[in-house]
Amino acid sequence: MAPPKRLLVTGGAGFIGSHFVESRLAAGDRVTVLDAFDGFLYSSALKRENAALLQRHSKAEALTIVEGDIRDDALLATVVAGHDTIVHLAGIAGVRPSLRDPAFYCDVNVTGTAKLLVAARTAGIDRFVFASSSSVYGNPPRLPADEDVALVPQSPYAATKRSGELLLEAWANTHPAARLASLRFFTVYGPRQRPDMAIRTFASKLLQDAPIDLFGDGSMRRDYTFVSDIVRGIEATVRNLDDRCGHRAFNLGRGETVDLRTLVAALEAVTGRTARVHAAPKPAGDVDATYASIARARDELGWVPEVSLSDGLRAVVASLR
Repeated sequence: MAPPKRLLVTGGAGFIGSHFVESRLAAGDRVTVLDAFDGFLYSSALKRENAALLQRHSKAEALTIVEGDIRDDALLATVVAGHDTIVHLAGIAGVRPSLRDPAFYCDVNVTGTAKLLVAARTAGIDRFVFASSSSVYGNPPRLPADEDVALVPQSPYAATKRSGELLLEAWANTHPAARLASLRFFTVYGPRQRPDMAIRTFASKLLQDAPIDLFGDGSMRRDYTFVSDIVRGIEATVRNLDDRCGHRAFNLGRGETVDLRTLVAALEAVTGRTARVHAAPKPAGDVDATYASIARARDELGWVPEVSLSDGLRAVVASLR
């Protein structure tokens, strides 16, 4: 049996982070969560609820929660040391808000990542997993998008995620012992999801018999990936760091693409409700389609998604009732 890992998880009180930390605590790892508990996109109370849930279901010595900012050099100097792996999930998400304040997104997502890499190097930590995004692809020249296709970010948010990947690539080129990975998450959903994300928004409005804003003509397509599959993908990536040095990017997606009209119909089937749809303009920065090629993750990580869209939607609806 492998010894427990000592993980630093930034953003560990957020949506994906809390699910990942919960899984690793159950596996016997020791975890430090570093989270700013900010309320930029949604109420910080939801993150505090996630942190409280983690504390209730863990041994006191296995979990440490630190409230702080990844841009705080002095804090990083005290928090980072003593871990063997960093899973960097912190950052400011959201395509549309990034159009309003790109400088803020750059400061948190790019400068914060750079500072964390420096702190890791200072502490002698060479294992680092970075949460990137399918947004880095923009509207790629071919679908499904594999990791080697040309990247054309369409928003400041996407640009900051690509910048984070480039920082890891540069770090790998200058630190030969580094073991780094960037994970391009494809439209993650599930319980504890951000309230502004499409699946949670649509499900909540269906249950409330409220109208749903359907952007564009409903033909925009997304590769929806359930959060437990993402957690398994992160875990597989952490294990894979044992086998190689350098930097590697991986897509984590369902490997299927679904248009908005089909998504609404699937939610209608799960809820037993009929949607009242209101047409809305397609927002700036939104791409036409996301669709992951998951061959690399399958071949190199031994990872494949397990949760179907219908099963995932049932879990979301159950969490809202």
